[in-house]
Amino acid sequence: MKPIVIINFKTYKLGEKALKLAKAIERYDKNIIVGVQASHLREIAKKTKLKIFAEHVDYFEPGRHTGYIIPEAVKKDGAKGTFLNHSEHRLDFKIIKKTVKRCKKIGLKTAVFVTSLKEAKKIKRLKPDYLIIEPPELVAGKISVSKAKPELISKIAKKLKYAFIVGAGVKNKQDVEIAMKLGASGIAVSSAITKAKDVKKALKRLFE
Repeated sequence: MKPIVIINFKTYKLGEKALKLAKAIERYDKNIIVGVQASHLREIAKKTKLKIFAEHVDYFEPGRHTGYIIPEAVKKDGAKGTFLNHSEHRLDFKIIKKTVKRCKKIGLKTAVFVTSLKEAKKIKRLKPDYLIIEPPELVAGKISVSKAKPELISKIAKKLKYAFIVGAGVKNKQDVEIAMKLGASGIAVSSAITKAKDVKKALKRLFE
């Protein structure tokens, strides 16, 4: 089974550099999902065929909500979905529930991040399109979740009964293979790609 691949740009690349990174990823595989800042959505969606996700949205409807990013706005700019509850942007469960509901209503996919099996069981009741499990202590670390906590992946596969993706420190093909073998449907990465000097080589290290 080919893994689902999600690449989170975070705020590593800005402007033309973000677009250049997106185009390099597209040349490798246009089916990869990339999460980008709201300010980059329209241009990257327009100039690539990648599946673009916003890095965050708020649950508000159009109206008097200065400073918030509403689902309708990112969808209009070309986003196919949105991230929610990343370890760097945690949300209360009630907020996640409201936001997932709003996104479903307008046809915007959701990729919800969780930190544990316990949280995953709670979030799966909302039926997000993607459920991403990332132990926060391993995010941007030197050791991948596949090597640091393989037992967590296998435990989730047995007890969650819901498709899931894993992330945190994923850097090479072995990390991907271990995650998939233990029951994950795909992987989420960031710095391994966004900070790479040669994006094509970095992608090959992961998937070939």
